[in-house]
Amino acid sequence: PNLINLGLLTIRLALGICFVVHGLGKLGIVGPGNMQGFVGWLASLKVPIPALMARIAMLSELVGGVFFALGFFTRPTGLVLVSTMVVAGLIGHRGGGYLITNNPPGNEYTINLAVVVFSIIVMGPGQFSLDHFLWIQ
Repeated sequence: PNLINLGLLTIRLALGICFVVHGLGKLGIVGPGNMQGFVGWLASLKVPIPALMARIAMLSELVGGVFFALGFFTRPTGLVLVSTMVVAGLIGHRGGGYLITNNPPGNEYTINLAVVVFSIIVMGPGQFSLDHFLWIQ
């Protein structure tokens, strides 16, 4: 049981950090992107109210990533992250096929993130989580 809980913690930490880094990227803190560029890209994809949608995506990744890593409100947070990845796959990677190496990039990355997060939703965050310590799960 402890190895399973360690595995769940490892997955949550790795994915949580991944989401946080992507959220920070939208703020221009890591990588070459920034919020203005992300808003412009969403506008080019004909996403309605792109400035609001960009900030919702950034907050879901930033706050969701922290919550997911900590195992805090893991299942509801996971639903937000899965939803974000489904939207990213359907809109941001539309027409790219599956492989992320395609041009335009495919939705391989968003699908895999969504599937692994969904698996944590199904299994729960494990004993090494704030949910377990706070009796939320």
